[in-house]
Amino acid sequence: MMPRFLALGDSYTIGEGVSPRERWPVQLAALLVDQGVPCAEPEIIAQTGWTTDELARAIARVAPQGTFGLVSLLIGVNNQYRGRSRDEYGVQFADMLRQAITFAGGWPERVLVLSIPDWGMTTFAAERGATGVGADIDAFNAINREISYAMSVPYVDITSVSRELTGAAMFASDGLHPSGEMYTLWAELALPAALAALGDAR
Repeated sequence: MMPRFLALGDSYTIGEGVSPRERWPVQLAALLVDQGVPCAEPEIIAQTGWTTDELARAIARVAPQGTFGLVSLLIGVNNQYRGRSRDEYGVQFADMLRQAITFAGGWPERVLVLSIPDWGMTTFAAERGATGVGADIDAFNAINREISYAMSVPYVDITSVSRELTGAAMFASDGLHPSGEMYTLWAELALPAALAALGDAR
């Protein structure tokens, strides 16, 4: 049976401003197939603007069934953007990561956590005079990274590339969300961990 892929998140996972085929989970599944590793089209639970608690409610509503060979989690930028508590984020992220591991059949190595990219590097942020975004993103990422390591879940840093590559081609037309080209880079960064995960799931 072909391994299933569940992608959980917000605008970065649903691919706000890009076509469905440019979403990073869709590109990751295609890269896996190119490597000779079977992977079903990702089942995505994500929506632009979601915080951790909103994603949790959506997961409860959708109630995914069965076991997934690969589960990804990228959530937290809207907690930061709305000024929500870091302590609250830590509690909710940990709960959600435990649930993700359950979806993966209890195998933490089949779950991927992606770090929160730095929207402070966008033209959207520049036009609004946003300051202190990078330091705040780092604080939220310190939380999700520590929890991921504590639960033995692979952690993929996409924050660095979001800061290094800030040309117009890296953004969708809104000047805030990533372009398909940036999502390609994220998929490539996630590929090694995904290959390791599905090596045991086939």
